[in-house]
Amino acid sequence: MHSTLKFVAVLLFAAAFAKAQDSPGHKVPSVTMVPVGVAPVYRGQSNSVELQFRVGSGFHINSNTPKSDFLIPTALKLTAPTDIVIGKITYPAGADRSFPFDPTEKLSVYSGDFSVTVAVRPLNSMALGKYAFHGTLRYQACDNAACYPPKTTPVDFDVKVEKVKVVVHKANPAQSPHAHN
Repeated sequence: MHSTLKFVAVLLFAAAFAKAQDSPGHKVPSVTMVPVGVAPVYRGQSNSVELQFRVGSGFHINSNTPKSDFLIPTALKLTAPTDIVIGKITYPAGADRSFPFDPTEKLSVYSGDFSVTVAVRPLNSMALGKYAFHGTLRYQACDNAACYPPKTTPVDFDVKVEKVKVVVHKANPAQSPHAHN
C-alpha cells in the first residue's frame, strides 16, 4: 500500500511539473521548422534541399557535433519516398559559447536560425511529380541555467521531380576553307 501511495505522489508531482512548464509565463524550449516551398529536383542528379529551423528565444540546442559525449547531438532523420535516395545531411558548424553554469567550458550550440542541407537523388526512372518527405529533428534545448529533456520536431517538406534540363550548344557556323581578303 505504501508503494502505491508513493507511486501516486510521484505521478501527481510529475503532472504538476508538466502543467507548470506549459503554463503562461513559463517559456517552453522549442525548435520549429520554417516552412519551405516545393523544392525542384532533377532525376538522376544529386540535388540539395535546404531546411531552415528556428530555436526559441532564450534557448540554445547542442550542435550536431557537441564537444562532450554526454551531450545529445541535434540529428535529422528522414523517410524518403520510394525511388528517391537520401544522401549526405550537412549541418552547420556550431557556435562555441560558454554559459553561467560552467563559464570555463565552451559548448558547440545552435541558437536563433540555422539551416540543414539534405542531398536527395531521384532515380532516373522516377515518375515526374510532387513527393513528400517526413521525419523528425531530435534536439536537446537548454537555457542559461538548465538543460531540458530531449524533444523532437516534425519535419515535412515536398520536392517536385522534374526532367533534367538539357542545354543545347549551337555549333559555330561552318567556316570556309578559303581565306577571304
